[in-house]
Amino acid sequence: MDGNGRPALALRGLAKRFDHKVAVAGVDLDVPAGSFYGLLGPNGAGKTTTLSMAVGLLRPDAGTAYVLGHEVWADPIEAKRLLGVLPDGVRLFDRLTGPELLAYHGLLRGMDPQVVDQRARELLDVLALADSGRTMVIDYSAGMKKKIGLACALLHAPRLLVLDEPFEAVDPVSAALIRDILHRYVTGGGTVIFSSHVMEVVERLCSHVAILADGAIKRVGTLAEVRGDRSLEDTFVEVVGGRTATGEELAWL
Repeated sequence: MDGNGRPALALRGLAKRFDHKVAVAGVDLDVPAGSFYGLLGPNGAGKTTTLSMAVGLLRPDAGTAYVLGHEVWADPIEAKRLLGVLPDGVRLFDRLTGPELLAYHGLLRGMDPQVVDQRARELLDVLALADSGRTMVIDYSAGMKKKIGLACALLHAPRLLVLDEPFEAVDPVSAALIRDILHRYVTGGGTVIFSSHVMEVVERLCSHVAILADGAIKRVGTLAEVRGDRSLEDTFVEVVGGRTATGEELAWL
């Protein structure tokens, strides 16, 4: 909770259906301010749909989301002022260089150009992108694209970061750098929620975890509460299901 007792992100009854398929079936979730929160789930569990609704990228069929007390759909300007987002698979304006992309994001947010220029230089330096100043984003590697996307999300100094699969297809060096930046951000009072299906990353980073499967929250709490005396992977497999015996079925191997 923040100083006013509000969670950084509160989801209430979020639901979404695509044709006859229920993608998200009424999700309730509180992300405490100052936490490092992992949203775990298998592919197709509804993680991206849930986070997209939470940040205002996808309108829910039912329910709502609050960012530090501000309703995302009723008060989008104030909610998004407090929010930094790194979507998964959403294209950047990739015919710009990294500095140009940051300058454009600052312009869209109405920021002072001098502030944008200073913060952009610092972000590019810290994220090891300063030497790629004249390279267009379309020519960036996967790891570089994640890093410039994170820089865009951090530019306006939000209090909440919502990251969809931030470590997907990222090399170990870039992943370590992103982890360091996020740790620094949370230590400074920010809140992070990110989706993943990589147990090792979640166990290393997160203070809180929610397991999402079939569009619903199956387990939620602190990391210690969710995994108990077992590994997070064992807990995840038990909650989600899907592991089958392979002795007889694949005897031909």
